[in-house]
Amino acid sequence: MGDWGDFHVAMVGATAALAGLVIVAASVNIGEIVKAPALTARLGTAIAGLVLALVVSAVGLAPGVPAALYGSIAAVTAVMAATFALSAARRIFADHDARNRLRGVKAGLGFVAPAAYVVGGILMLVGDVDAGSAAFALGALLSVVVALTISWIVLVEVLR
Repeated sequence: MGDWGDFHVAMVGATAALAGLVIVAASVNIGEIVKAPALTARLGTAIAGLVLALVVSAVGLAPGVPAALYGSIAAVTAVMAATFALSAARRIFADHDARNRLRGVKAGLGFVAPAAYVVGGILMLVGDVDAGSAAFALGALLSVVVALTISWIVLVEVLR
């Protein structure tokens, strides 16, 4: 995946740093966060999305990885990340507090990046490396945006 090397290097560094920062930021109020299962699950979704981007970009840097294997790894890792989003969605919909608005948006947000990676994985598996790589790039960028959005919302909500 030669042409994407610089992008993958940047994403590995960025997602690793952001995952660490999210964990450190959450640790300041971790006692309050764990009291709210939906917040804990949403934060887990954010971190899982960053780890997804990290893993896929790191595999993209490995020399000689066949496109089909790369696509398979990305798709499997995306499904694993989506399990965190599924757990969060269940907890979001189980929370009937009047302040818990926009449940569908909150629940759906965690599935956005994994969906892009699954699409990219399928494209790689069928041999469309360029389109698969573009889907992975989109997934990486969405992972960052979604993780930061979820993390910010969780950190603000815990202080309400």
